[in-house]
Amino acid sequence: MDLENQKRVKDFADQYGPENLVVVLGAAEGEAAGLAAETVTAGDPTFAGPLTGVQLGLKVYHICEEEIKSEVDAGVYDEQVGMMEMVLDVDDIANEMKSIRDQYCKY
Repeated sequence: MDLENQKRVKDFADQYGPENLVVVLGAAEGEAAGLAAETVTAGDPTFAGPLTGVQLGLKVYHICEEEIKSEVDAGVYDEQVGMMEMVLDVDDIANEMKSIRDQYCKY
């Protein structure tokens, strides 16, 4: 997750409270999604950004996880995500995201 997005997430957490936020990611690989998820839950593991040492514990999901997919209008989801979902390893991504949530999410 780039430094500007880390700052945005931190600012939203400060403004609205971390218990009121859900982060939805769209990384193409489980490892990349997991790194971003770890950043918004346990803090920036690269020690390079605004979330270094900041354990927000935010709820975090990938757009392809059923919990999020079921909340999105099917037509919009298919138009915006459907093609990409066909080439992703959705199970790997979902397992990585669940692992991060189980370890670090507070809400």
